[in-house]
Amino acid sequence: MNYEGWDQDYLENELLYLNLFNDAIQKDNEKNVEFLEKKISKYIGRKHGIAINSATDALYYSLKCYDIGPGDEVLVSDFSWISSASCILMAGATPVFCDIDLNSYHMSFDEIKKKTTSKTKAIIYTHLFGNMTETQEIENYCKQNNITFIEDAAQSLGSKYKDKYAGAIGDISSFSFNHNKVISGISGGGMIFTDIDSTAEYLRKIRKHGKGKDYETLGYNSKMFYMNAAYIEMRFDRINELQMRRVRIAHKYQEELEDLPVVTQVADNNLVHNYHKYVVRFESKEIRDEVKNTLKAKIHYDSPISKNSMFNLTPCPNAQIASDTVLSLPCHPYVTDEEISQTCMTIGIIA
Repeated sequence: MNYEGWDQDYLENELLYLNLFNDAIQKDNEKNVEFLEKKISKYIGRKHGIAINSATDALYYSLKCYDIGPGDEVLVSDFSWISSASCILMAGATPVFCDIDLNSYHMSFDEIKKKTTSKTKAIIYTHLFGNMTETQEIENYCKQNNITFIEDAAQSLGSKYKDKYAGAIGDISSFSFNHNKVISGISGGGMIFTDIDSTAEYLRKIRKHGKGKDYETLGYNSKMFYMNAAYIEMRFDRINELQMRRVRIAHKYQEELEDLPVVTQVADNNLVHNYHKYVVRFESKEIRDEVKNTLKAKIHYDSPISKNSMFNLTPCPNAQIASDTVLSLPCHPYVTDEEISQTCMTIGIIA
């Protein structure tokens, strides 16, 4: 099963890709990165965007910006991609895993309150699968308890809840441009967003070995490749068209799965969903696994983060249920109605 669709996008827009390559190598390529930063920052409503190598770097640097390290605890979902938590270990802090709400797959506010201690210095809040839910109560709680709210919006570029785009929530935010995202680069990439001038200045230094006037601080090599920025910008310019295709495909799935024994994620009326993933949940692991093997489908994610050997903790109950029963169905802009019908027919036969 094809989950990204960028190969088909290239075939449909081959001349555009080739012209972009020829054009980009003849220009001041550093401007590609600066222009992309300004364009996406303006789109989501942030003051600064800082392009870097990956969203994993973005989460790690976000922790560094707020001096989070040894002795500090960071709340994080137990149901997400590994980098949502591994970045905490990289910073020297301790991840504290929170369970999820099975309707949204997002961190439960009750769990956040339950797991908060005097050592809690930050929360990494992930908008999973492009979904967004109300976070104002959690943001208020963080302010009251002096907890930094780090928005992991890696999967949610283009999603919007009420009047706020993903990437514009909390103290600092990040996106991913990995190959499996709704807007991807040809070699990954990430971006951090902040409204604080001093934070943006610090981030621009540390992504280039700490370089300001000279090499002023310890930094890293985490620059975004110039050509990569040009391709991300070209794809980003088509975000509305690509997202409309995903929404249509998601609605088609919703329609065909309506009477089948699966749980689908229904967006509420306040949400513009980018459908980075179209995820369904089955009644049991056995049924899910049979559907997965028949369709050769993917699972996001097949284990709670805490269960991985670098943590080796008892997983949170709802996170374990999700890992045992969810399945991702193809939802890129080039999925056909015939492919959707065939997928849903197979689910109907097995489930």
